[in-house]
Amino acid sequence: MTPPRTTLVQVAQRAGVSLASTSRALHGTGASSEMVERVRTAAAELGYRPHATGRSLRMQRTFQVAFAVADIGNPVYVEMLTAIHEVLSPHGYRIVVTSTGDTVASTVDLVRSLDSGFVDGMVISPLRVDDGFVRAVREAAVPVVVIGRALAAHGIDSVSTDSAGGIGAAVTHLLAAGRRRIGFLNGPLDTTPGESRQRGFDAATTAAGFSAELTETELAEDFTVAAGVDAARRLLDRVASAGTALDAIVAANDLLAIGAIRAARERGLSVPGDLAVTGMDDTEIGRVFQPSLTSVSLDSARRGRLAAELVLGLLDGGAEQGQHLTVRPELVVRESSVPAAGTSTAPTRQEDA
Repeated sequence: MTPPRTTLVQVAQRAGVSLASTSRALHGTGASSEMVERVRTAAAELGYRPHATGRSLRMQRTFQVAFAVADIGNPVYVEMLTAIHEVLSPHGYRIVVTSTGDTVASTVDLVRSLDSGFVDGMVISPLRVDDGFVRAVREAAVPVVVIGRALAAHGIDSVSTDSAGGIGAAVTHLLAAGRRRIGFLNGPLDTTPGESRQRGFDAATTAAGFSAELTETELAEDFTVAAGVDAARRLLDRVASAGTALDAIVAANDLLAIGAIRAARERGLSVPGDLAVTGMDDTEIGRVFQPSLTSVSLDSARRGRLAAELVLGLLDGGAEQGQHLTVRPELVVRESSVPAAGTSTAPTRQEDA
């Protein structure tokens, strides 16, 4: 049988002070340092824990912040979640993980549900953004910080990174390594990452003077390993049927890149000998994969920390709304893109200019 919970009355009796004084001491309001020490000692001896529901009702807060993403299994979001927890936990906030869904409509519905008061704030990384989403965030009942799209012009706090520039850095690296027929493995173009990364690939290959015949693009259904395998199979088979071959694939994230390597191996291609592959996000799975994956780091942990600090500032009431923070991409070169002529496989880091 569970032992009865220690009550505030029992703490007051142990400390030898009134119930009101005990409450003030535990909440740090209107009590001397001597009183606080006396009451907290008694509480510790009795194993007293404040009742979270009662505390929330008194302060009209839940002490919960939502973290909303489309796919919590993606290692990028796991890194963000860990960083958000590290920032908010010392301030007494718990993290509630929830799904945005795959559509703008489901994401908007989630933001509007904040009216129910189940959290005090939200950090959200939506795949898709439109005017309806922007309007819902601006009208939200609690502070919302967006990771992934710069929305300061709309008065919305946001954290973003130059993923288009990061893709450009990957293309430049492959060109310097002697690769000349480069394919791009992307996710859906109606998503924020899909649109920006396609823009980066097109800009980089155009700047390099590539014609359409020297590049190929294939769109995966989503940003997962399984979708990457399927899309890479289509890409490699289409190029092979035309009597040519790719010597490099730039993937829009690490999971798609790993899918591309699997598809290449199925077709007897070696990586990086026959085919160099780069990813984006610099996730743990890419770092331990064989061959280790060249990837563009978007510093997911830093983006999570910055977003948590923004939402904390809004919750405390001292921050100005509409702040926008950026994180620079950084190319990390590993085994999967060793130059065709052969060079050292030691990881190197190249910041995007």
